[in-house]
Amino acid sequence: MSYTAAVDHLYARGLELASDSSLPPGKRHKFDLEHMRILARALGNPQDCFPSILIAGTNGKGSTAATLASILAAAGYRTALYTSPHLSRVNERIQIDGRPISDDDFARLYFQVDSTAGRLVTSGELPQHPSFFETLTALAFLYFAEAGKEAENAPQTPSALRAPVDIAVLEVGLGGRLDATNIVTPLLSIITDISLDHQEYLGNTIAEITREKAGILRPRGTLITLPQHPEANQAIGEVAAELGIHAINAASYIPHTPVPQNARPSTSSEFAPEAPFAMRVAPRNRYNVTLEQQPLHVDSPLWGQHQQRNIALAIAGAKELRNPTGYNIDNRNSSSYKIKNTQIETGIRNTRWPGRLEVLPLPNSAPILLDVAHNPAGAWTLRAALSQLPEDLPRTLIFSCLRDKDLREMSQILLPLFDSSSPDRPHDHILFAPINSPRAASLDDLAATARDLEIPAETTPSLTEALAHARAITPSNGLIVATGSVYLIGELRAQVVEATT
Repeated sequence: MSYTAAVDHLYARGLELASDSSLPPGKRHKFDLEHMRILARALGNPQDCFPSILIAGTNGKGSTAATLASILAAAGYRTALYTSPHLSRVNERIQIDGRPISDDDFARLYFQVDSTAGRLVTSGELPQHPSFFETLTALAFLYFAEAGKEAENAPQTPSALRAPVDIAVLEVGLGGRLDATNIVTPLLSIITDISLDHQEYLGNTIAEITREKAGILRPRGTLITLPQHPEANQAIGEVAAELGIHAINAASYIPHTPVPQNARPSTSSEFAPEAPFAMRVAPRNRYNVTLEQQPLHVDSPLWGQHQQRNIALAIAGAKELRNPTGYNIDNRNSSSYKIKNTQIETGIRNTRWPGRLEVLPLPNSAPILLDVAHNPAGAWTLRAALSQLPEDLPRTLIFSCLRDKDLREMSQILLPLFDSSSPDRPHDHILFAPINSPRAASLDDLAATARDLEIPAETTPSLTEALAHARAITPSNGLIVATGSVYLIGELRAQVVEATT
């Protein structure tokens, strides 16, 4: 069967929670980790063939996962990375050493998972077919378990001759306790910043949501986290105490003095006046920390002070993995993962995580900043980053989001920054656009939030027209900002990449 057939078949099941939103509660997919274990057993328990790290949280887990995976790859380990959601192609979620799974491997493994699940449903061992995310997770585990070192485009070798990856960094999809990724036995569990999101599934308070995410912890296991919201701190502490967890605070890898994002001392030509504007808008995170009495120079392309927390978690993860009392990979490494400080620096420097405060140039127009700020916490992060830009910088916002997000709060956070009725922002604009999702907020709902705030805004019939209009009305020395949904960023990023190639 072809890749196109596999993807069409997968999407027919509904993307993530999309299929649930239109169904009555009694008909929605029931998440039960035992169902995932049944499917994995039928596939040979591929998740047991490689060591893994689980990363849960509300915001920052993808950035942390991408940074840690880049560090491990820089240290010479064949490193798997599983993330969600994707921006453009579903293959992006399943990577080894930064390369997405090939179309052929995706199709082959998809139909293996699908046919196995079908047999389990027919036999009564599963009550229903696995969800979109459960299917993809099983596919990823199979791929990581059999992925060999053969070069890209090399002839396919029998799976029996292929070795599993050295380690897999797994981003939890939703919550933690019942998430499909949680059937692994992780070497490390990392919890990033937690805030309110997906309350329908995870709980209505920070404490309830934290307990769901702390479901990735194991008795006497290792946790890496940072101090955050008091309710989250307390809930994590309670679970850690119950399980006898070895807890590691990554705070020592955050610079003690906040590093100015728009005025860092540097001799790099990146900060010279003649440098491309897109590079001056989003300078790299550059600072020094100390790791085991040695200086560690952080030079990350991930922009924003919030990324310093995610980088700290990745550094703490790398340090713990190289613990000399640590981990043995099939006797190929007799003590633990050998990771040098210079390799940590290289991994951080080479991290790629598109669509997160990412500035891309556009020909003959202002550059565009893409950010998947899909909840209020993400919107506050974006607002903090925008506050570092020049006050007189002309800006145009392209915004859309899903209807199950807190549209009103996100609008209150972001729209005032682009209020053209304000004497300080006469050259700004706000454009609302539709996104391709059954969960999308309507243009009427988006426009209503702007009217309620008495902030001028326009609606556009498509993202393509929104981008064209933004390019026309934004001065070349200004900035287009697109945010609010992964769907919006994925579609716009594809258009921008096409326009620049």
